[in-house]
Amino acid sequence: MNEEAIVTIYADGGCRGNPGPGGWGVVLQSGEHAKELWGGEAATTNNRMELTAAIRALEALRRPATVHLHSDSQYLQKGITEWIRNWQRNGWRTADRQPVKNADLWQRLAELAGQHQVKWCWVRGHAGNAGNERADALANRGMDELRQSRAPR
Repeated sequence: MNEEAIVTIYADGGCRGNPGPGGWGVVLQSGEHAKELWGGEAATTNNRMELTAAIRALEALRRPATVHLHSDSQYLQKGITEWIRNWQRNGWRTADRQPVKNADLWQRLAELAGQHQVKWCWVRGHAGNAGNERADALANRGMDELRQSRAPR
């Protein structure tokens, strides 16, 4: 596969309060093409927004691709590369037999990831990585637009 066939994704999510109003942001790049996505939810958690960002990014792909997905969330990165196999094997229960938090999103993410060749890359948040900083700004935009749409007029 040539270098242009790789889709580079930066995905980030956040909340103002945890739980609280949240937002997610995504930057997709492939060759000369780039796309930005963002959104928000009124009552959610930081972890749900991190997962939602990755899901929305993979949903935006029109065909199977080689993907390098960057996130500053160790919860996302470790969950999808280490923990998920045991959760699936244990019927979406943790090692101590408790239901997996955010199982609905983990299941959707696993389904989408299975359609692509995904390399999950962790990046340090708020450390000057341009893609991660942009995804963070988009997540904040999602929260801001949500707040503005719910403000009394």
